[in-house]
Amino acid sequence: MTLTPLVYWAQRHKDVYLRVELTDAKNINILVRENVLLFQAQGVGAKGQNEYEFRLEFLSSVKPEVSYRSTQRLVNITVEKEQHGWWDRLVVQERKPVFLAPDFDRWLDESDAEMEIREKEEKRNRLKASRHKEEGFVSLKTGYLFVYNLVQFLGFSWIFVNMTVRLFIFGQDSLYDTFHTISDMMFFCQSLAVVEVLNAAFGIVRTGVVPTLIQVVGRNFILFVIFGGVEEMHNQPVVFFVFYLWSAIEIFRYPFYMLGCFNTEWKTLTWLRYTIWMPLYPFGVVAEAVAVIQSIPHFYKTELLSIPLPKAIGTSINFSYVLYVYLVLLFLGLLFNFRHLYKQRKRCFRTKKRKAY
Repeated sequence: MTLTPLVYWAQRHKDVYLRVELTDAKNINILVRENVLLFQAQGVGAKGQNEYEFRLEFLSSVKPEVSYRSTQRLVNITVEKEQHGWWDRLVVQERKPVFLAPDFDRWLDESDAEMEIREKEEKRNRLKASRHKEEGFVSLKTGYLFVYNLVQFLGFSWIFVNMTVRLFIFGQDSLYDTFHTISDMMFFCQSLAVVEVLNAAFGIVRTGVVPTLIQVVGRNFILFVIFGGVEEMHNQPVVFFVFYLWSAIEIFRYPFYMLGCFNTEWKTLTWLRYTIWMPLYPFGVVAEAVAVIQSIPHFYKTELLSIPLPKAIGTSINFSYVLYVYLVLLFLGLLFNFRHLYKQRKRCFRTKKRKAY
């Protein structure tokens, strides 16, 4: 006598779900021909450990591919309808088999199923809209960063090329009029560099805020206060060395970031971006320190930017004393940023080495 397990069923517009109450099912064999499903398996059912089987002739045609998942206590079967729609019943015969019952855990009326479909569609549309919005933001951010780095690259390239050409044409004389010929472009580039601090602060780029702030504030202090604030500094050769070292670093840094906007890399440029700063950055700081030292007598004599104190004290702090403190901070900043940049370089090339393996 054939033993039949208990079978529970439910449906959606697209699928039929069967739950076979069979514990520790083994040797499961499920076959679909036209609209007939045949099931055979060994397991523990209503009659204990035995071989169980059943046959279902569906109300309408189904696809021959069947998916099932067996757990310790049951077998879940999913059958896809040939034509999506709602069936009045599961099997052809009006009187259902005695082993078949509704699966109330998954049971839905047609109206409920349609509502479920609408909810899924709405969820899909929301996810799609969210994805489009996110992609739009990423595209906007990528375009913004690319344009910013391109503008900075063109600006510093103009400075570097212009100074190099003038050095070859005019020789030593070009050292004394650097500020008059180059300062406007340098003012523009370094003013624009404030954006980098904002990018780091708002998470638009993944980099430390403090190292970026130290570099931008330090350079702008030299440019606007030391060079721009003291007319006697305009003709000093140190201006040439400061501008030349700054631009020599940036003409490799900004194109590296431009390629990074599109997840593209040029290995030579990567090596230069993470290596060229090692000699140039310390030389740049030394040049900045020389500029500060040369400006101290002028600030002391003119009392320019002196800091007034309350009338009860009746004096002021000469700005030249502030510059002595700045010299100490300048070299502390060098140590801090050098350590930060060296960690970046080490992390970059260590990652690439791992990928090579």
